[in-house]
Amino acid sequence: MSTSMTPFEDALRAKITQELKPTSLEVFNDSHKHAHHKAMAGVTSKETHFRVNIVSDAFKSKMQPARHRMVYALLKDEMAAEGGIHALQLRTRTVEEDAKANA
Repeated sequence: MSTSMTPFEDALRAKITQELKPTSLEVFNDSHKHAHHKAMAGVTSKETHFRVNIVSDAFKSKMQPARHRMVYALLKDEMAAEGGIHALQLRTRTVEEDAKANA
């Protein structure tokens, strides 16, 4: 039995995919860019900082703060875990918003 080298990223992808059914999901692990920060002193996890772009119609009729709360609620365990997600940068769009942005 093999253990994943990226358990937090795996959980993030699985939960967002299952609950929000995105048409597009991009996950960037930016932890290496923040390893030198004072708050990261002594932290050995390589999964602390993520940038996530989600396109999902689950966001329809919701303002950005509500969309972000949806994602935070999904990842509450990963954010509360020792060595877990410390920072999460989100871009949340509906399919229509994404089409307009990419036009």
